[in-house]
Amino acid sequence: MRYASEDLMNEHEGILFGLKILEKMAEPLRGNKEVTVGDFQEMVNFLKLFADKCHHGKEEGLLFPAMERAGIQKEGGPIGQMLLEHAIGRKYIAEMTDSLEDDRIDRHAFGDSANKYIELLRSHIEKENKILFPLGDKRIPLAEQEKLLEAFEQFEEDVMGRGTHEKLHQLLHTFERRYLG
Repeated sequence: MRYASEDLMNEHEGILFGLKILEKMAEPLRGNKEVTVGDFQEMVNFLKLFADKCHHGKEEGLLFPAMERAGIQKEGGPIGQMLLEHAIGRKYIAEMTDSLEDDRIDRHAFGDSANKYIELLRSHIEKENKILFPLGDKRIPLAEQEKLLEAFEQFEEDVMGRGTHEKLHQLLHTFERRYLG
């Protein structure tokens, strides 16, 4: 890897896969079909930890500040828009969390928030992959890119803990078998 954005785009693939699973999980909510509330709780936890705490944490704490130093505008610019979308995504995650209580689920509330979150993140990821990241790759020197990649690894270890990434990916594989067949 030469660019920090490559690491984040790899994570985007995991997030998009998680969204595909979430979309399939939410289908039975529209009917009166039986669902496993614990699976929804685990998926929301995946989104909180992997998509937000880890992935968005790297962007907000490391990449976006480097982009600003390289002259990419935050206020009224692409970084500011991404930060706004992160905040909206957190609101949808909080709504999904609130719709899950013990072993019960508010089907309508969860489904509505999940659909909004899925739509938001798919669009968000496309903007980052096709607009913001290429802009940063052009402006952030390779030496700084290498430092960012090292900082990403340290961030994962310090903030997420050793082995957490692997456990979250294993959860996705379990859900893949369960929901995507």
